[in-house]
Amino acid sequence: MSSLFFDNRRLLTLAISLILVAGLSSYYVLPRMEDPVLTQRAAIINTQLPGASAERVEALITEKLEEELQEIEEIKEIRSTSRNGISTIIIELKDNIYQVDEVWSRVRDKLDDAQPGLPIAANDPDFELLKVTAYASIVALVWDLPPASSNTAPNYAILRRQAETLEDLLRAIPGTRDVDTYGDPQEEILVEIRQDELAALGLTIADATRQLQASDAKVSAGLLRTDEGNLVIEVDTELTSLERIRRMPIVADMSESNNGQVVALGDIAHVEKGIAQPQRSLALVDGLPAITLGTLVKRQQRVDHWTLRLNETLASFEATLPGGVRLKTLFEQNRYVETRLTTLLINLMLGAAAVVLVVWVMMGWRSAIVVGSMLPLASLMVLAGMRLLGLPMHQMSITGLIIALGLLIDNAIVMVDEVRERIAAGLPRREAVARSVRHLAVPLFGSTVTTALSFAPIALMPGPAGEFVGSIAISVIIAISSSLLLAMTITPSLMAIIDNREARAGKRHWWNDGFSSRWLTDVYRSSLDVVFHRPLLGVGLGLVLPIAGFIGASTLTEQFFPPADRNQFQIQLSLPAQASIGYTTDVVQSARRLLLAHEGVTGVEWFVGESAPPFYYNMLANRSGSPQYAQALVQVENAEMTLSLIHLVQVELDAAFPAAQILVRQLEQGPPFEAPIELRLYGPDLEVLRHLGDEIRGILAATNEVLHTTASLAEAQPQLAVEIDEEK
Repeated sequence: MSSLFFDNRRLLTLAISLILVAGLSSYYVLPRMEDPVLTQRAAIINTQLPGASAERVEALITEKLEEELQEIEEIKEIRSTSRNGISTIIIELKDNIYQVDEVWSRVRDKLDDAQPGLPIAANDPDFELLKVTAYASIVALVWDLPPASSNTAPNYAILRRQAETLEDLLRAIPGTRDVDTYGDPQEEILVEIRQDELAALGLTIADATRQLQASDAKVSAGLLRTDEGNLVIEVDTELTSLERIRRMPIVADMSESNNGQVVALGDIAHVEKGIAQPQRSLALVDGLPAITLGTLVKRQQRVDHWTLRLNETLASFEATLPGGVRLKTLFEQNRYVETRLTTLLINLMLGAAAVVLVVWVMMGWRSAIVVGSMLPLASLMVLAGMRLLGLPMHQMSITGLIIALGLLIDNAIVMVDEVRERIAAGLPRREAVARSVRHLAVPLFGSTVTTALSFAPIALMPGPAGEFVGSIAISVIIAISSSLLLAMTITPSLMAIIDNREARAGKRHWWNDGFSSRWLTDVYRSSLDVVFHRPLLGVGLGLVLPIAGFIGASTLTEQFFPPADRNQFQIQLSLPAQASIGYTTDVVQSARRLLLAHEGVTGVEWFVGESAPPFYYNMLANRSGSPQYAQALVQVENAEMTLSLIHLVQVELDAAFPAAQILVRQLEQGPPFEAPIELRLYGPDLEVLRHLGDEIRGILAATNEVLHTTASLAEAQPQLAVEIDEEK
């Protein structure tokens, strides 16, 4: 059994062919993405109560929803923010929860249970799962006629029609999972009533509003029962067009002299369709108004194939765009995926070349060929194993394969050397293979198991961190297991086949038998004699490097997840709570001009009133309906200049906009997080909390290496109080 593959050359050829076919087919079939997919353990709930203060929103909405949600034991944390007119609740599930769909279903049920207890004026709670993934593509439809040249405001009606068409085309691409829009203003129908004419009818605005609501029939008016069956009665008064709204009858007050006069709404009001004002969000691409579309792909989809179909769709759609509308691609994930795969192939080739060169010099060209061939074979077995386990190709699984490059050849070198030495000692090649396999089976198996167990904690790590780095360990374990399997089967057989004892019988040459130095051999033998006679000295010398390593580690920067090597970074800007979306837009336009003044900055795209579309997997789109907030995607020429630009831009923006809280953030690896260090203060008095927060921010700002601090409890929004003289 130990020499099975040597005895049966057809079996050996079949095994190698099977590995080649399985590995190469897996390379072309495996899903490709930039980053691992994390379980959606976070959600956001937005509930609007127009006109209410933050305190009333907290008492009437936030607390009631929190009471219901706290009954779900799988919830790890509930964070809420109550602002004027809106309640925002962020839910995070426990790290050991992987089947999240059932939990989120119960969360929705709890929201439905709490809804009857909310104020009548409150909107229904808007539940949305936070996507912990990046869009595969982000494109923008830009209004390319600035107001200065067209003398008109951006025509969002045209942009919205084109965006809806493009959204349908993107959803039709095979492999598309979802399409989201950003900066898309909602349309509304505005009815401007001439109050003098309305007063002449003896009506108020509230009276006209009630008649409008009553005329917009959305449910059946009743049920007609007959002997033959039942018929639903529907009144055809649904408001479906501007002309239908203008013709809607308004009945005058019977108590007035009008005697129930009926007039059309269009006779006493101006009715038009437009964009809801003020806008809730705004996208600025190249400084111009735009609507942005982010597209997600399915998990088992090859993003490179999907991108080819996407580009064809965009090219055909762009040809149909009207004048004044421009299509721009802001982000394409496939470019970064291709870069990572290219890096993998380069590392594999360099690793194989280095292995072949070193083994050739030290062991001869025959050993170099056998050992060098094991590297691609083991790599192909890893790809086949990833396909079997459903593990996609992304940066973590590729990183694991790169880490394993140095571990793949150990078993091969040991086995090749053992077979070669036994053949050189005069054993028949079949016997040399059999004895080598039996002799090394247990040691190689033990070393492989211990190495696999050292990576097991990473593979078994729970929560988002484990989901992110776990594929590194899985790739390494598959790789070293493949190396062991090859070392026990194919490696000794190939070495015995290629080794030619007769050709090596003459004069020794280094290219045949490897480099050999009698002087180095004598030095090595002498050092062994010294260590064996003085074991304490040997132990001491063996501890020198580990101790030096521990000492050196204390001087290194400690960071579990390193920064991302990307030519992009993000900026988060928050203005005082009373800032309007128009004022925020003016500020970000000024910030854009400041950023573009730096050499190397190629693009700055701002998203006002909401989070930017996630262009990196751990960005959370958890801000909406915030006119004082904006987030930017900044593109630079190359990744090497990103860090220096971040430090410089942070200082400049802080100096240029002292009233704003601005955070320039480098993209980083790992699960989503708000900041490297987060402190939370609890207490009933908001003013005391605000004061303590400012004190802590001052202490942190004075600390070296701290670039920026921010507080979630901002200053209260100013209000205009009107005191009514009830006697008058």
